[in-house]
Amino acid sequence: MPPEQNENGSEKGPVALLIIDMISDYQFEDSDLLFRFVPEVAERIAALKAKAKKAGVPVIYVNDNYGKWQSDFKKLVEHCLKDSERGRAIVEKLLPDEEDYFVLKPKHSGFFSTTLEVLLDYLEAKTLVLTGVAGNICILFTAGDAFMRDFKVVVPPDCVASNTIELNEQALQQVKTVLDGQLIPSTDLDWEALKQAQTAPAQ
Repeated sequence: MPPEQNENGSEKGPVALLIIDMISDYQFEDSDLLFRFVPEVAERIAALKAKAKKAGVPVIYVNDNYGKWQSDFKKLVEHCLKDSERGRAIVEKLLPDEEDYFVLKPKHSGFFSTTLEVLLDYLEAKTLVLTGVAGNICILFTAGDAFMRDFKVVVPPDCVASNTIELNEQALQQVKTVLDGQLIPSTDLDWEALKQAQTAPAQ
């Protein structure tokens, strides 16, 4: 049987790609430190997203609302494209497609006070591939909450950035050793293998 599709034509399935906090104007405190790494990370995430879409894996943008409770994701994208030179360069690389999903979050974790868990249940996702910024804050908090909810966590180290290389490495090691996450470079990530691992019958 072909994979079940949602109303937008993308597939439901056991794996989902999360792109965390990449849609931004990058005008916050210490943004200069983080932005040193963002363009390269954005290029890698864009390539990974293209492979995910080809494999029928749903893509979810999980993004800060920056305390603007009257805003929405489309307005955030428009703001970055029109009013932020830094943001425009990144959003143009990672422009959401019509069938992609989005979740706005008020705090560090993608799960805290959001619809993410409900959406993942709808998509039947059990493995989450986390990408974006910052590795030692929003990626790590989201990974921790995913682990507490029995999701399997995969993080491509080359698709995550923090203010420093050292902070990023510490966060990645926390994901691996504390949260039982897999660290798989984006060029080695096999979407079909991840899907099959989740659907294989228990031995």
